Amino acid sequence: MGADTQKRSSGGVLHQRRNLPFSPMKMAIGGFLIAATIGYLTLYAKKKPEATARDVAKVSAGVSKPEDTHPRK
Repeated sequence: MGADTQKRSSGGVLHQRRNLPFSPMKMAIGGFLIAATIGYLTLYAKKKPEATARDVAKVSAGVSKPEDTHPRK
């Protein structure tokens, strides 16, 4: 019985915090940047040998044109 009263007196459920250590907006921006970096690095790792880093960035941003994605002569 003593253990039950100690758990209840702590006030928290599984020691969860009420406040987050950072603002939700900063965490969302940080998460987006991490996901974008992973996506860019994945595309860069799978790129064709003739593609440049600029070509990969254009494709990942969705602003590429057909001449950016075709092999150069």
